[in-house]
Amino acid sequence: MPTIGVQMMMLKAKVAEAGPYETLRRLTDIGFRAVEISQIPMSPDNVAQMSRAREDLGVDVGSLSATLEARGGANDSLTANYDKVVADATRLGARHIRIGMMPFWAMESLEALLEFCQLADKTALQLADAGIALSYHNHHYEFAKAGGRHLLDIISQEAPNLRLQLDVHWVQRGGRDPVRTLAKYAGRVDLVHLKDYRIGLPGASAFEALRQGDDATFRAALADVVQFGEVGEGTLDWREIIDQSVESGAQYLFIEQDQHYGRDPFDCLVTSYDNLVELGYRQMM
Repeated sequence: MPTIGVQMMMLKAKVAEAGPYETLRRLTDIGFRAVEISQIPMSPDNVAQMSRAREDLGVDVGSLSATLEARGGANDSLTANYDKVVADATRLGARHIRIGMMPFWAMESLEALLEFCQLADKTALQLADAGIALSYHNHHYEFAKAGGRHLLDIISQEAPNLRLQLDVHWVQRGGRDPVRTLAKYAGRVDLVHLKDYRIGLPGASAFEALRQGDDATFRAALADVVQFGEVGEGTLDWREIIDQSVESGAQYLFIEQDQHYGRDPFDCLVTSYDNLVELGYRQMM
């Protein structure tokens, strides 16, 4: 049975304020014990605090994030910092590393995408020798087509040693059904991101623009109402999604919410936790 945990990207501001150990302690107080680390600087002190949280609090570091190539940001590069990434994963007991997105240059052409696939597959084989699985995380643009095929299908076919992390919100936003997509890639999906797909309404500033006669601003706001929701607060069918994730062989399901719309991220996580408990998934957390 997979474990439901939290994508730490949601809490990067909390980590910057209080440090990883205290942030992870608060997560365990809510009821979560597994995390995926992303957009948190993997400095010696931060890694030491994560390791201490693992020992003291029983935190399960299920997955670490890395980029394939060096491009700045908090996540280390598998090409520039391979030994460090493996050492951090080993110290924290993480058996999965995930690539959050393809390099921008890989989107330019089918040839560029195939070059990315070749590099990703080579890296996946290298990590497999170290006992670590490499997964690719999708957004919505992987459901664009190149050469008549969806980009995600190309990645899956041309990088056969690369595992998948399916983000169900981005699958939905890409125009595909999350449950069918999870079923399609059964046996290939190690990791899943649980993120609801919520439809909001234009905010106060949009209605003020409307009162001022600025129709264009209001229409732009009306066209951009898709939100990142707490699990259970949007339109996705979570029983079907989680049950299919289990059937497809996923090992970790990480709650992630890219934007919080003025709420404290811990409060967002409490909402997701409570909704998942109500749906009957307490035993997975």
